[in-house]
Amino acid sequence: MVAIVRILVRRVALLVPLMLGIILFVFVVMRFSDSDPASAYFQGTNPTEQQLHDFRERNGLLDPFPVRYFDFVGDLIRGDMGVSALTRAPVVDQVTTALPLTMQLTFLGLGIAVVLSLLGGVTAAIYRDRFPDQLIRVVSLTGVAAPGFWLALLMIQYLAVDLGWFPTSGYVNPADSFTGWLKTMTLPALALSLPVAAQLTRIVRTAVVEELDKDYVRTAIGSGLPPVVVVGRNVLRNALMNPLTVLGLRVGYLLGGAVVIETIFNLPGMGKLMIDAVKNGDPAVVQGGVLTIAFGFVVVNLVIDILYLLVNPRLRSAEA
Repeated sequence: MVAIVRILVRRVALLVPLMLGIILFVFVVMRFSDSDPASAYFQGTNPTEQQLHDFRERNGLLDPFPVRYFDFVGDLIRGDMGVSALTRAPVVDQVTTALPLTMQLTFLGLGIAVVLSLLGGVTAAIYRDRFPDQLIRVVSLTGVAAPGFWLALLMIQYLAVDLGWFPTSGYVNPADSFTGWLKTMTLPALALSLPVAAQLTRIVRTAVVEELDKDYVRTAIGSGLPPVVVVGRNVLRNALMNPLTVLGLRVGYLLGGAVVIETIFNLPGMGKLMIDAVKNGDPAVVQGGVLTIAFGFVVVNLVIDILYLLVNPRLRSAEA
């Protein structure tokens, strides 16, 4: 237990320079963009040069770059992401409103991807080189090649418009109607998760096949243990190390893909918030949204690292 705590403290400490680097990268990119916070603030009016200068001076936009960066970091630590140039509302309030939907979509898609990849990968490994394996191989390769936005458009056309099984767009809060929420989130989650599920299926299949060929599996089955017990209790525990690592990287794809999927299905999440901010020239919202997605990716990968440590004693002993 002490070793696990020591490793976790070390991992969390490494996040500090990583997050500072992410903030610096986003801060630099936004400074080189064409968006001007002063012009965005006075959008729709005809400000004088003095008004623009006063706004920049009041908000520290004329300070040297290092000063502005450290001021920005200090604001983020206090939970201040700035103010929207269009709505005059704090960016953190808009992010707090939009983020829950993006997290719902991401983790629903993640759950679907994990279930489908486990079912497909384990089945393909057990029936290797036979018809189920070949069928799953074709389906997974097709899924890898199909982009999420293309799947989203197909689902809208055939499942929503032609068959009428799901709504084409919109969002229902689960607190108001869980059934309505499930209907509005099913197609976006499927479009987001299927490419990830296809990739993970191939990885799970390869890992399980390698594990099934080991001596302890043949010994356990030869001693009379049911194959289902051997696969469920031993094979999966050892075989899921590599898929678990890849899953952490795929969460980043899910978070980024959610931005596009939300726009297609008109879901009021982080994707719609950032794209509307880009179209309307609202740099503070764009910056806050990008940082939120990046921080979410870092935190999720930390959680995956923790899970990896818990299921892999050899890694704990190596790092302790």
